[in-house]
Amino acid sequence: MKTHNNIIRILLTVLLIQTTAMASGNTEEQKYTVVSSNEEFEIRFYPSATLATVYMTANSYREVSRPGFRTLAGYIFGGNESEKKISMTAPVHMNISDNRSSMSFVMPSSYNPDNLPKPDNSRVIIEKTKDEYVAVIRFSGYASDNAIKKQSEKLQKLLIENGIEFYGEFRYLGYNPPYQFFNRRNEIIVSVR
Repeated sequence: MKTHNNIIRILLTVLLIQTTAMASGNTEEQKYTVVSSNEEFEIRFYPSATLATVYMTANSYREVSRPGFRTLAGYIFGGNESEKKISMTAPVHMNISDNRSSMSFVMPSSYNPDNLPKPDNSRVIIEKTKDEYVAVIRFSGYASDNAIKKQSEKLQKLLIENGIEFYGEFRYLGYNPPYQFFNRRNEIIVSVR
């Protein structure tokens, strides 16, 4: 039991260090280019990126976020064939649906699928995204199923009003550690043509 408690303390310390770096602005963010913007939403271009992803059958923010974060944090904190620590980046991607949900960590830009260490946990999948254009709406505060649904509906309405064709799932991007109370950044994105 004592060993178990020590392991938990070590993991919490590492998590605190990583999230402190995230809050201080030292965290690498996924690259994108703003194509157009107005007061309510943006259109962005995201070039291909390498992600560590875990898929699950959960269908709510809470059910996806906790186990997804734990699994992916295990990988970047050394749960891999090289026992290598990988820096935390932002944002954390979540795709929450009734069929199949996922959480993804964007890998630092110095990595690609060929030079990342193999995960110890077979549920962690290393994948490369395709280039894509997305519509984005930003909101503050803490994310919840209700907030994600409300902002997804708002973005959908804005896109329809502006004659912008969208497709696929509305996805959530989270940028802040849980202990950061102010200036929180959350986004909803959806692919556009």
